[in-house]
Amino acid sequence: MEEIARGAEAVIYREGNELVKDRIKKGYRIPELDTKLRKERTRAEARLLTEARSVGVSTPKVLEVSETKVRMELIEGEKLRDILNIRPELAEDIGTAIGRLHAAGIVHGDLTTSNMILSEGKIFLIDFGLGFFSKKPEDLATDLTVFKEALRSVHFAVLEKVWVEFCSSYGKEFSGAGKVFKALESIEKRGRYIFRGD
Repeated sequence: MEEIARGAEAVIYREGNELVKDRIKKGYRIPELDTKLRKERTRAEARLLTEARSVGVSTPKVLEVSETKVRMELIEGEKLRDILNIRPELAEDIGTAIGRLHAAGIVHGDLTTSNMILSEGKIFLIDFGLGFFSKKPEDLATDLTVFKEALRSVHFAVLEKVWVEFCSSYGKEFSGAGKVFKALESIEKRGRYIFRGD
């Protein structure tokens, strides 16, 4: 096994053509609670990945779920963080994917271009570790808030073009888009400090 990433919640290993995401122990939590939370979040992430695939969103296929580990297929490709500035037309496919996700009541939780991979012409969404199920416009709008901030900070040169195309395809895919955009506007008005133009 080759360790390829380590975050606050988990370590990710590569094993051949597979990835293993292992949720790590938190020493500051009561051991029983820590084990319970790690098990619950592992099962939840596997379910989110599988549910997203079932509604036509490209995600890594879940191969096996154990107590605190998810084994899934390895997606080879380019992170959108590295290519969206030169390929802003990919915004249409991003909007379609997120529209399908939200129509199914799935909140990704960390919707940045680092968690999107272009592989064989398809955009794959990865890392649902902070995701959950919800159809509340406010929750779905929070996803879009994170995405818009990622565009502002990393893809500002193509922000306007990407956002317009994203919103168009998102709206075509998801009938509840209008309510989500309204909630997004409300979030932005409440927290202007989040969207610093500097």
